[in-house]
Amino acid sequence: MRALGKLAMLGAACISLTACEQVQKVAADAAGLPTDENVLFWTQDQRDKAFRQMELLTTTRTIEAGDTIRELPAGKPLPASLPAANDASGAGLSIDDYMADQRLAGLVVLQDGNIRLEEYRMDFSKDDRWTSFSVAKSLVSTLVGAAIKDGFIKSLDDPLTTYIPELKGSGYDGVTVEQLLTMTSGVQWNEDYEDENSDVARFNTTKSKDGVDPVVLYMKTLVNEAEPGTRWQYNTGETNLIGVLVAKATGKSLSEYLSEKVWQPYGMATDAVWILNDGGKEIAGCCISATTRDFALFGQFAMNGGKVGDTAIVPEGWYAKAGTKQADIGVEGRGYGYQWWTYDDGSFAGQGIFGQGIFIDPKRKLVIASNGNWPRATPDDKKVGRDAFYQAVQAYLDSESAPAE
Repeated sequence: MRALGKLAMLGAACISLTACEQVQKVAADAAGLPTDENVLFWTQDQRDKAFRQMELLTTTRTIEAGDTIRELPAGKPLPASLPAANDASGAGLSIDDYMADQRLAGLVVLQDGNIRLEEYRMDFSKDDRWTSFSVAKSLVSTLVGAAIKDGFIKSLDDPLTTYIPELKGSGYDGVTVEQLLTMTSGVQWNEDYEDENSDVARFNTTKSKDGVDPVVLYMKTLVNEAEPGTRWQYNTGETNLIGVLVAKATGKSLSEYLSEKVWQPYGMATDAVWILNDGGKEIAGCCISATTRDFALFGQFAMNGGKVGDTAIVPEGWYAKAGTKQADIGVEGRGYGYQWWTYDDGSFAGQGIFGQGIFIDPKRKLVIASNGNWPRATPDDKKVGRDAFYQAVQAYLDSESAPAE
């Protein structure tokens, strides 16, 4: 299906889409789906409807699931109310209240591969898909590991231009694959989501030319303003470059490679879809639509070191490094790994605007996947509330395992 106009996914990736037939726009209007160019200007009701059916708004490619589905056995259910972290009142944290406050459509908690909690709201179900926004970045990071394991990428120390020679002479000359993964390239970039002239607002409006990916056409215009490896700066465009790198190195689309390496062998239950840019390539920094269960399963895959049975999909120790602080982001107790947000206690997370997330705590064999629609893209109170929930679950699991007095 052709795109329904220009759709800017600010905060994850700004997606530029070409105009389509008027009948499609009329159909979207009739269904209450947004045709506005900017997700930040969609109404909450429009987002509620659109986030679960993004494939109706634009072109996508399928990430195919296989014939064998990995079972998720039921574990001991979490209580309806958890002791709230650092709360001496004893009031607890109600799961119902938490989901309502976070406006969550889906919430799945796994421990050691068992379902401890699975809840859905907003007329959403375990078989429905919801968009990931920047959680996709963490999945793309895994594809780099897979490409190294498969020999398509020789080393994280390789210059990026070895794989994307079109970037020679740009600000990315001298930047390594690892520096791209950690967003420490030193290349000048503006990720201001409310500035229509920022890089994040403009880079995906670039059109493909002479067969060159539009991401490359824009990113090659940027200049370096800091020594590579010396400064961290969040940069969605660089994740899109990682996608170009993987596709060029493997000779496969990102959807095909993700299906081959993870979705099919690990037993995801449902096909996922990935939004494409103007050049017909997956937007690596954003927008994989999958079920909440399958996002949780991906977290389980990562927590188990990227193995399917005894077969390693990524190099040994990949997640031990990818999920730990490789770059200082200036926030106490936090950091940035290989496209994963990290916590100093050893846990790590993929996060997307409007409440998407995969939280992984290897120490407790814990995975928490959530999909939702916050009132705004990145409200501080919702981020704080999400972290408080993670801490409450961790504390409850610790209390279960504590020896009886």
